[in-house]
Amino acid sequence: MDAFGGNPNSYKFIRIDPDAGDWTSHFRIGAMVGLNISANFSEKGTFNISGNNAASGIYDDGYVDPDQSGDPKNTSYWGYNNASQYDAATRILTMHSTTSYSMVGSSKDDGGPSPGLDMAYGDNLWYWKHARVGWELGFGLLPLTIKDNHSQSASVNQTDYNYSISPNFVLFPDAPYYGGSSGNSGFIPLTPTSVVQQPSASGVVSGTRQLDEVLYTLRFGPSFYWDLTEDFGMSLGAGGAVGVVNGNYQYNEIVTAGGVSARNSGSFGTTDVIYGGYANGTLMYHVLNNADFYLSAQYMPLGNASFSNGGRQAEMNLGGQIYVSLGVNWPF
Repeated sequence: MDAFGGNPNSYKFIRIDPDAGDWTSHFRIGAMVGLNISANFSEKGTFNISGNNAASGIYDDGYVDPDQSGDPKNTSYWGYNNASQYDAATRILTMHSTTSYSMVGSSKDDGGPSPGLDMAYGDNLWYWKHARVGWELGFGLLPLTIKDNHSQSASVNQTDYNYSISPNFVLFPDAPYYGGSSGNSGFIPLTPTSVVQQPSASGVVSGTRQLDEVLYTLRFGPSFYWDLTEDFGMSLGAGGAVGVVNGNYQYNEIVTAGGVSARNSGSFGTTDVIYGGYANGTLMYHVLNNADFYLSAQYMPLGNASFSNGGRQAEMNLGGQIYVSLGVNWPF
């Protein structure tokens, strides 16, 4: 018989007597780092722009709003960004509004190390030679942020809003110019003289697409424990696992074509349930009779979590993540 019971010369499983006084149960908690997690981002379709509102006088490169005078035809509450918007020969001021863009693009981004929390509870039921055999139930919580900042080509749709400037406006202000709402000077028409839909132009979509998620994992399976020496012990475990991924997909893009840029931003909620398994190994250093420091490594292949909305899709690759955790274990 060895120091903790069992029979090293027998391959039989020997039931541990619950009243034997042997500390067979354990609970551990520690900090965890998740590795080898990535995400694929893709966009396919036609997308509207959130960053302007031509109907309210908000353009990509300026604004035209009613001022405090109440004049229904003219306003001093206007501004523009670039000198190229004003043609002095024709006295036409042009505002631009990007209405939508179409694209097909994809990219892959790594998440890098992600800190989290790991907990486990288990019990040993049998002796088997030098080992104790039992079960373990584990829980993991891992916040994940994966950002994509690749630029993609797009076909961009824009509309021009032309304002005829009165000859009485002798000194047209140089760009950039941002007038106030007082209604005292610098009047232009409140409504455009003409509206022209331009042909689709080649453009670029830059900015970021980002997954902000929390991965919750629950695992359960058999465990094997050995006291290697008086100071060190080791356990191995494997079994099934389930994960829940919950969070948000956020995008903050800049759509540029013909020297005009528009901002497009938004978000949508994400949730997916994935299944797989795990295998882990844990080394414990016995500090006291009822307290250990532990270092654990775990491999947990789960399915990929997919999220999509309105032509945007992201797939979080969780098929080969590795966890390393460090903390305290309490046998009892």
